[in-house]
Amino acid sequence: MSDVRHVLVLPDRDAAEEAAAALGERFGVTEEPRLVRDALAGEDDAEDAQWLVVLRDEDGRLDPGALDAFAGEWEGWREEP
Repeated sequence: MSDVRHVLVLPDRDAAEEAAAALGERFGVTEEPRLVRDALAGEDDAEDAQWLVVLRDEDGRLDPGALDAFAGEWEGWREEP
């Protein structure tokens, strides 16, 4: 079993929460993804922050391209490892 993680980068908290909620239905993800606020260095303003949705894929069953397209629905992307 590997420790594969996918990181989806979303523009705001609402988008991250919506995407995290939709992952289960769209991809069958059973473990709740982790949401992480990622502010640019020296920035405290929420408008300058990105939100990360981190999900584990230990079995390697999630398609990176499909995840990237999924994140794109919220104007985001999948971060390459």
